[in-house]
Amino acid sequence: MDLILHLRCFVAVAEESHFGRAAARLGTAQPPLSQRIQRLERELGVRLFERNSRQVTITKGGMLLLDEARELLARSEALMATSRRIRDGDAGLLRAALPPDIAGETVAEILADFQRRHADVELELHELSTSEQLARFASHDLDVGLIHHPCDVTGLGLGPVLRRELGVLLPREAPAAAFAEVPLDALGDHDLILFPRANAPALHDDLLTTCARNGYTPAAIRHGQGSSFIRGLIRSANSVAFRPRAARSADAAADDPEIVWRPLAGAPLALRHSVAWPQGRSDAAVTAFAEATTHAMWKTAAVTTDLPSRPVHLRPAAEYYL
Repeated sequence: MDLILHLRCFVAVAEESHFGRAAARLGTAQPPLSQRIQRLERELGVRLFERNSRQVTITKGGMLLLDEARELLARSEALMATSRRIRDGDAGLLRAALPPDIAGETVAEILADFQRRHADVELELHELSTSEQLARFASHDLDVGLIHHPCDVTGLGLGPVLRRELGVLLPREAPAAAFAEVPLDALGDHDLILFPRANAPALHDDLLTTCARNGYTPAAIRHGQGSSFIRGLIRSANSVAFRPRAARSADAAADDPEIVWRPLAGAPLALRHSVAWPQGRSDAAVTAFAEATTHAMWKTAAVTTDLPSRPVHLRPAAEYYL
């Protein structure tokens, strides 16, 4: 028995005191309505109405049950409304991820912006590399994330591509630090600090290939991500690291008398990001996260994109030329 349907019939008859009017209100015929009331009475073991040829009168037992029936119907409607909001991405839980190189001020701006847009959605935010995000997309354990290009975006939808030009952190006493803009081929005497290749293999290889094409083939690659660790390598191991302009404060270069940040001549290196999600999951919560992330990156991370102030347009990955 569909209890909610039968209770709806019970309440309609009780409020109309007439089977014909109740049937019209419910958009059904009178005989099925009468049958449902009879079945509900059998299931409950309580006579709900006294009937005669002229009127229907609710019984004392029916009166005692009427308020609870109305409450159950209200709870049912609230449940269905909540489920629709969750389905449409207006409530519930959103599992999201950002890569480790996103600055703290950007993370804070994303969280604040998303909260303003969707206060009813719980945001479960993780710090995950591009490879980890792609694996979680494949296992359906992630709803949306910010990934690095290039990578395999098969089966993903993407927000606009956000580009961050890279400069270089290097020892202040290094000869290349004298340049206002450092040519890559001036870094030949330095080892290079990069994120672990497993985090984003295609990006790792792409950066090294671009360096080689521009005359810089480091003698050694040192892997590191934490800003303190990277500063230690730069200061003591004759190494350099590539960082976007907006992220240099996170590496404390401005406060470290032994380290400087310089732009690269010709801007040959850049990080490219997109918000990504499984195709078919572009609901309201995903859209809100994509918009919050894009706007936060534009505001705090010195990105370039052709959509700085307009709403984010969610597209399948194949429509973006990376």
